[in-house]
Amino acid sequence: MSLDGSILLETLRITTPLIGVYDAPDPAAFEPLVDPGTAPRVCLFSFFQSWLDGKTLHLTRQRHGCRGCGYWLFGEEFRTREEFVRFLVDDEGLKASHELMRSWLDERKPYHPAHEHLFIGPLRKEQQAYLKTVTFFVNPDQLSALLLAAQYRAPEEPPPVAAPFGSGCMQLLPLLENEGMPPAVIGATDIAMRQHLPAEMLAFSVTPALFSQISSLGEESFLGKPFWRRLTQARDAGAS
Repeated sequence: MSLDGSILLETLRITTPLIGVYDAPDPAAFEPLVDPGTAPRVCLFSFFQSWLDGKTLHLTRQRHGCRGCGYWLFGEEFRTREEFVRFLVDDEGLKASHELMRSWLDERKPYHPAHEHLFIGPLRKEQQAYLKTVTFFVNPDQLSALLLAAQYRAPEEPPPVAAPFGSGCMQLLPLLENEGMPPAVIGATDIAMRQHLPAEMLAFSVTPALFSQISSLGEESFLGKPFWRRLTQARDAGAS
């Protein structure tokens, strides 16, 4: 499996570094590290600039930032199920009823790490064996191209991409691990975490297998055809 997405990134003009989520045993392999501490309301996306600076966020069951992240990335429960439902519906207003929220929670399972550590940061080819997902941070034009890339070799059914409801940290990892989910997710649609990203930026998270596949696209695909060239020319003209 190749993790070299350089041609794809260059063609799509994606300059924001790719971010990987790793379930791995050795923190030393991911240095320099940043730590979320033990404060219960620290969003993992508040470390976005740290990722751009080449640092990796180190998460554990004890030090994972917000409680939502603790639940979705480690399966740590801080409330009873009914307390969780009431919080998400009554306090946060995320579903129209408790019944709908219960049904959603029944269908969406948290991630349970194989190791004591999760790492979120720049791609590291030498840690490929522990890579769980790859995330592109992109503008709408680039997202459109990545959607085309994901479906390029995919059959009509099932769809290769979903835009599911969920928290930002869910969209980075657990949703791609849930049974029946496609290998790509449009993310950063959680308004609770968007304050940490530029306004025009969304996320596109994929499995390592799909990342390898879309990274192999060449000039025979839409990347080398007139539609993408015309789009980039139009954006260049508008910026001048």
